[in-house]
Amino acid sequence: MEDKDQIIANLLSELNSMKQEMEKVNLFDIKMKSMSELIDNLQNSMELKEDQIKTLRDSINLKTEQINTLDSSLKIKDEKVKTMERTILLKEEEINNVKESTVDKEDLVEKNKDVEDLQGKLELLKGELETADEDLEILETENETLRNQIAASSGSKIIDSTHLEIPKKLILEKMKEILMKALHNVTIVVPNIRDLHELTLYEVRSTVIIKVSTSIDITLEEDAEILEELESLDNITIRSFESNDRYVIDRDGEELLFAVIGKADNNHLVLQTRDEKHIKSFKSLIMEAWLRSRKLD
Repeated sequence: MEDKDQIIANLLSELNSMKQEMEKVNLFDIKMKSMSELIDNLQNSMELKEDQIKTLRDSINLKTEQINTLDSSLKIKDEKVKTMERTILLKEEEINNVKESTVDKEDLVEKNKDVEDLQGKLELLKGELETADEDLEILETENETLRNQIAASSGSKIIDSTHLEIPKKLILEKMKEILMKALHNVTIVVPNIRDLHELTLYEVRSTVIIKVSTSIDITLEEDAEILEELESLDNITIRSFESNDRYVIDRDGEELLFAVIGKADNNHLVLQTRDEKHIKSFKSLIMEAWLRSRKLD
């Protein structure tokens, strides 16, 4: 009888163990289903993010095309303005010649009317040019906003620049873009005087004061020629700066680009801002390059 009770007790114990194992299996199955649902949700979320990023990139491409079209239109209008100004000058010279000659008054009145018509067309073109400039600025602002939205959609807004590739060419192009908006004064730092070729400093209006710090080797013919060319421009002052580790442009204290050269090729840490507090914080680094630069003999 005791053996029978023992067998029953053992069977009950095994049955309880099996029930416990079944409960564990059921619990594991529930966890697996939850994990599967979580994975599905994450995949759906990632697909949604990818769609959002694709949409934003398409918008940027469209805006870039609009900017390029508008930029081309601006160049055409600018050429028209220049052509019109030249035509007016020629007409004025023609009128002066007519005044000095014995041509009748009717011819003179007709010439004056031609000049007035041309001046009216010139004013219209200038108005269109100003409107196009405003449209271009709006498009560039929208494009920048879209780029910021892509950065936000991609994850953290803090960008790890350790392995980020931003080539020198892009930095110099952006520096030139900023430079061409200058009205009063500009401070520039580049690793080598040959980099200044890309900035076309001679295109900047002569009323803008430009200070440049850069590495110069006057024993090299190319460096010497560039230096001579730039020193012939009264609004440009150049100093020798041996620490060739950065690209900097400070435009009128209103816009700053600061790029630090990394260890790898095309690896640059780049900051661009129009925030006055940001610019003020970097002012000491901007001035440091100029103060450490050596005046040329």
